[in-house]
Amino acid sequence: MFALKRIAVAAAGALAVMSGVVAVPAPSAAAAATVLDCDTYVHAQDRDLGIAACTNRTGRTWIFRAVVTCGRAPDVVGEWVTLPPGGYGESQGYCGGIFTSGVGAVGVDERPA
Repeated sequence: MFALKRIAVAAAGALAVMSGVVAVPAPSAAAAATVLDCDTYVHAQDRDLGIAACTNRTGRTWIFRAVVTCGRAPDVVGEWVTLPPGGYGESQGYCGGIFTSGVGAVGVDERPA
């Protein structure tokens, strides 16, 4: 009976640790767009090309760029794109070099202009 009590306490402790781990968000290379309406994707024919396509539905001018996480190669960022109110634009980043394993993720860096 004493052994069962130890197992129950250990299981409860493990559950508490797991609960804490699940509640903590993982860090990311780039935050998702919070103001602009954006879609991010990997090009259908070129797995090394990450694209962020955004529409500005606000009444203020914003700038944004794609932030591309590249597998074994260094991460890259696309060119800044200026979006006036109602505007649409795309920013692209290319994972190059012989060590790349392609695009792992695409995020958006956005700022007011």
